[in-house]
This record gives sequence, C-alpha cells and structure tokens, in this order.
Amino acid sequence: MKRVIAAFAALGRLAPVQQPEQFLDILKTLIRQPSVVGAEHSFFIALRRELEEREATVSLYQGLLVAQGSRPKSGMFSAHIDRHGLVCTGPSEFQYAAYVTGHRSDLLGNSASEAMMSKVSDRFRSMAVIAFDPWSGAYGGSGTISRAYICDRRNNLVFEIEGLEHVVVGTPVAFADRLTIQDGTISAQLDNALTAAHLVHLFSLGYQGTAFFTAQEESGSSWRYLLEWFRRFGDTTNELIVLDTSPYTDRADAERQDVVLRHKDANAPFNGELSDRIERLCSDRRIRFSYKDEFIAARNAELAKENKKPLSFGSTEMGRIIAASNGLVQGTTLQIPTTGYHTKLETASMEANAAFGRVLAALAGCGEG
Repeated sequence: MKRVIAAFAALGRLAPVQQPEQFLDILKTLIRQPSVVGAEHSFFIALRRELEEREATVSLYQGLLVAQGSRPKSGMFSAHIDRHGLVCTGPSEFQYAAYVTGHRSDLLGNSASEAMMSKVSDRFRSMAVIAFDPWSGAYGGSGTISRAYICDRRNNLVFEIEGLEHVVVGTPVAFADRLTIQDGTISAQLDNALTAAHLVHLFSLGYQGTAFFTAQEESGSSWRYLLEWFRRFGDTTNELIVLDTSPYTDRADAERQDVVLRHKDANAPFNGELSDRIERLCSDRRIRFSYKDEFIAARNAELAKENKKPLSFGSTEMGRIIAASNGLVQGTTLQIPTTGYHTKLETASMEANAAFGRVLAALAGCGEG
C-alpha cells in the first residue's frame, strides 16, 4: 500500500486532503461486491452501509439510492452502480444481462458500448464468474466462461459457462473480480465501481451535498429512476454532474488526457456554462482534459475519407435525462479515461484517477483539490 500511495504522490497532482489509501480501500470493497445490471439491490445495501458510516443521510428508492449531507442543494453528482454481467435465461443458457434487463432482443448499435461489445466478445473467454442472490448477494457458485458469441438467430450475446449447470433461470452472474494495481494503473471491472467509490470517499472528505447512485444504466434505464426523484419532490437543477468512465481503444489515446468532458452525446447538448467552469478549473490546476465529442468528430472525419461507418457519439445518462426532462434537469459529465471497457481488465491510470479526484473535490468544495 505504501508503494501505491507513493505512486499517487509522485504525480505531483494529488492534494493531501484526498487520502488515497482510504479511497483505494473503498474501491476494493465495492469491486468485490457484485452488482450486475438488473440485480443491484445487494450492492445498494452494501453502499448504504459505507455512506451511513460517513454520516450521510441515505434514502433508497426503486433503482436509486440518494445520499445527502447537511446542505443537500450545495452540489449534485450522480454515478451509476450497475456493472455488466450475465443472467441465466434457460438450462445452461446465459445471456448478456444489459440486453435482457432492457427488454431488447437485438443489438441496435446506437451506443458506443454496443458498438464496442460486438468487437470484444472474445475477451470473455476463460473468465471466472460467480452466481449470486440478487437480494442478499449470497454466493451461488462459480464457473468459467468457455465461449461468448453473438447468436445469429437472436442477435444477442450468449455465453456458455462450465460449472454453473445448477443455476436457475433469473440468477445473475457476475465476473469474479478484484482490484489490480501495477505500472501506474488500476485495473478491474471499473465501470462503474470507480466513480461510485469516488462519491463515497467524497463524504469522507466532508461533502455536504447530494449524491445519486443509479441502477440499470447499462440497459439504458437509469435516467428514468433519477428523473422520477426530481419529479417526486418537484425539484430542478441545471448543475447535475454525472460521473462515469470514458472508453478508448488503446492506452495512447486514453493517456492524452486526465479527465474527459463532453459538450453533448447522441441525445442532447449539455450545459455549456457548467462544462466551461470545469474546463477552467482543470486549466487552473494544470490538469489535462479533452472533450469526447470532439475526439469522436475528429475520428469520424477520418473515417469518412475512408468511406467507413462513423462512430457513435454515445448515449449517456446525462443526455437521456436532459432529452426527457423538458428542462427540469440539466448538467454535464465528468469522466475518467479507460481502456478494456466492460471487461474485468478495464484500466485507468493512477494519474488520471488522482486528477479526477482533485477536480471532484474542488467542485464539491472539499478543500482546494
């Protein structure tokens, strides 16, 4: 652990207030707790314990956990807590949980994650998985993925697993995982335990605002639960900041920036003034940033010259809720660049992670950041 802390400190970017050893302890705990999309309840319970230990007031709703300090309107951040996994859909049959939970029978290709999943299905071969009870989180057996493929007849990701023949229909299956720290990076199924851990740690630093933790983002439903909360209380905001990871295909592209911003996604434009504020904050602290939509637009210009299919601008929780809320909710995103998206080898640099923590702490008013 001392080597890990030294690696963070050597970056020259981490303020002492961030307490990296405490953050990494939280991240390790959350990664070990399964949270397959559509079966997140047991994770919510574990998350509630962590937040209440940090004196947050916690309320649990359908698909949403809300943690608040003494000044709940002083800030609003959101992070989804579901991760990709599988669900048993028949005798010795497992399918990608996001598409089952989203009631979708095919890959429509209208999001960055879907486009990427069609290319990386072979990465799942030989991965260890565990079945668990969706309510208690109780262990239900382990197995190994022997094959992962897109079924031509169903147009969905289908998995063959050795060792889970006893599992009944509806049982969620998570990738067995733990945090790996090496060569200046952290690796695991980071999306999205990583930003959830940052929000939990924010309360350790004295955050007194509001943090939302949403379910079923990977199936495109999380925005509904979040918007329902705002409608429930007749509340509104134009400064919601949604935290997430941002996928890149190789380390070179990922390491060109420490944090990723957006002007928009495929659904809607974001709050430009809020994005500009975060940009100025990064510039003042010499934190490298980029805009993902600008990156995609530049790539698409190159692809157009080669008569190739353009990349999607992605469909995010922020864009979905802006498009559907009729002005009730506005905001922007703050993301950590990663590679190995949606696998247990998803990787982020410690430098980017430290920079992200500094920006988040500054936005939350928790020290200088």
